This record gives sequence, structure tokens and C-alpha cells, in this order.
Amino acid sequence: MIKIDALPAFTDNYIWLLQDLERRRCAVVDPGDAAPVQAWLAAHRDWQLSDILITHHHHDHVGGVAQLKAATGARVLGPAKENIPARDLALGEGDRVEVLGHIFDVTEVPGHTLGHIAYYQAVQHWLFCGDTLFAAGCGRLFEGTAEQMHDSLSRLAALPAQTLVYCTHEYTLSNLRFAQAAEPNNPEVAQRLLEVSAWREAGQISLPSTLALERATNPFLRSAETSIKEKIDERDGTRNRSPSEVFAGLRAWKDNF
Repeated sequence: MIKIDALPAFTDNYIWLLQDLERRRCAVVDPGDAAPVQAWLAAHRDWQLSDILITHHHHDHVGGVAQLKAATGARVLGPAKENIPARDLALGEGDRVEVLGHIFDVTEVPGHTLGHIAYYQAVQHWLFCGDTLFAAGCGRLFEGTAEQMHDSLSRLAALPAQTLVYCTHEYTLSNLRFAQAAEPNNPEVAQRLLEVSAWREAGQISLPSTLALERATNPFLRSAETSIKEKIDERDGTRNRSPSEVFAGLRAWKDNF
């Protein structure tokens, strides 16, 4: 049995901790800071860190990798197309890796960075997507194009509805405020905003999400919807744009929201 917990890091990052409760082995996803992981290991001295999974090269996702590998000997997995510190296994589209006895499929999802990858466990429906898909949002386009990001999000959105979305930032509340501006008549967005507001006020995290919830409330997965198209047309004064062009308009709006 695998238990998944979030280790908070910095101001709004989560390092996902996967725990094999029978064998007392664990893995972490995107440890931008070694300290939260080391603190957990110090409190669980009979546990072994076996694997470190990396989605992309940004410092808040890789800053703790070298220190953790030096301390534990853990295997470091990361995207082949990016410079990942202490990487042992370079991964790309279509690769499959075994972590804690579970097989993960690797998908390349360029947009936020050019080499960004996501890890999907098809039996348990776990998706570790870094900064590509957020709860009610998506990552900024630091390296890739809007068309690349739209394609990447479309591929993730095609996974089963029950897929659990483990992204790496607590941006849900601000993302939902934008979602409400983008689609003010969507009752599911309004309901989710109320729910997440209550969770955050109570000190609870908003993750993981599900793809079913994202399809219903995340504007960046809804750029083919008439309501979203009309809102972007109204803002930008254009008509008859493709879903990827609508996505580009949404992303530009969100960047200055």
C-alpha cells in the first residue's frame, strides 16, 4: 500500500512523499528544498528514500536533489531534455519506470519548460504533473509556446476522469478567482471557490484534485467551450479562433490578472 502526503516547502510548494507502508521505503517528487524531506526521514529513521522524481529543471523543484542523493543514495529520475542535478535515469516520451513497485508512464509536456515531463500511474490513477497542470490553472509559459502548452494540457486532460492531480503549488484559490472571471456563469467554479476558500481558511491543502473536477472548472482545459471563447472574444475583439488561440488569450490574461 502506498500513502501519499504533501511536505510543504518555501511559501507554496509541495514535495510529494510516496510511502510504501509495508517495506518502509519512500520516494519524493520535485524536492526543491532538502530540509522538509530530511526532517521527515529523521523522524522516520527506519525508512529508506529510494527514488527522487523530477518533472522539470526549475530550482524550486530540484534545489534539494543533490543533497538528498548524497545523504541517501536515492536514484534520481528526470527529463532527458533538461539539465537535472545528479540525475541517474533520463526519461522521455513513452518511457516506463518502476518506483516503489508501481509502474509509471512518462509523458513529455512542454510549455512551462521545454523538457517538462509528467508521471502517470495507470492503475492507481496518480498524475504527478509538476507545473504543467495546476488545480484550476496551468503553469506560465517560461520556455514553450501557447500551442505546446495547450497540446500538453489536452493530453493530460484525456486521462481518466478519476485521475488524481498532484501538482506542486498551492495556487488553487487564486486560480479559481481567475476561473470565475473567465467563466462567471459556471456554477461549479463558484461552488469550488467556496469549498477551497473554507479549506484554506481552516489550514487544509486543496490537493490533489481530479481530472473530472479540472475539466469542469479549469478554464485552461475549457478553451473549446463557447462560454470561454465568447469571454476571450469580448476581451480581445476577435472571432473564430481555434482552441489553442483561445488558450493563448486566457494565458496572457492570467499573466496580468
